[in-house]
Amino acid sequence: AIKKEMHHVLPAFTEANCTLQEIQAHMKLVGFQRIRCHLVFDVKMDFTRKARFVAGGHMTDPPDFSTYSSVVSRETVRIAFLLAALNGLSVCAADIGNAYLNAKCAEKIYTVAGKEFGAMLEGKVLIVAKALYGLKSSGAAWRRHLANSIAEMGFKSSRGDPDLYFRPANKPDGTPYYEYILVYVDDILALSCDTVPIMEDFSKLYRLKPDSVGSPTRYLGADIGIQNSESGVECWAMSSDSYVRNALQV
Repeated sequence: AIKKEMHHVLPAFTEANCTLQEIQAHMKLVGFQRIRCHLVFDVKMDFTRKARFVAGGHMTDPPDFSTYSSVVSRETVRIAFLLAALNGLSVCAADIGNAYLNAKCAEKIYTVAGKEFGAMLEGKVLIVAKALYGLKSSGAAWRRHLANSIAEMGFKSSRGDPDLYFRPANKPDGTPYYEYILVYVDDILALSCDTVPIMEDFSKLYRLKPDSVGSPTRYLGADIGIQNSESGVECWAMSSDSYVRNALQV
């Protein structure tokens, strides 16, 4: 788990090519703050082990800009599934791996590499170049970065929910409709007659976890599935069955 995480996180750093003594003497990296980093371990719901390399963001001064990062609301998600059912749209979900590391770091910080970086980098001064998990500004930096990518794909942010994006399209029979993208940090939902081109656009920009791309079965902790109503209409349904079962087992 550690090797896998460090493989993905190493591009977030660049060598400073200086010593701590030079920094302390204000000869190099003037205006930069030093932070410590550490690994956080967890066991996921499928019992796989996960490691996350995070920065000690509590050690840095508060940035002089907004660090707020919004996410799509649950109400918007429910309405989106309703729109998909009414308009006969396909729904595809995807999870972006190590999402924050795609955005540039908005703070001027550095750290000293530990053993987890390997013998070649251990003890060296490294500049944090990407939005490392744990930093105060990383959430906002990632959201801004992803929003720009989605805008370049031709989508516009909704006034009612800024994390809902839409663009006009046409069905195979020429009927006009809207395609939608919903974003909850690094979890994406795409609604379209054909979601493949949208997911291909994302895969060109980001690393999508292979087992996460497809029709959603879970989203934001809820079970997702297609059901047929009493009138025979096919619709999407959300439930908390798995959550309740796991709670009762505990």
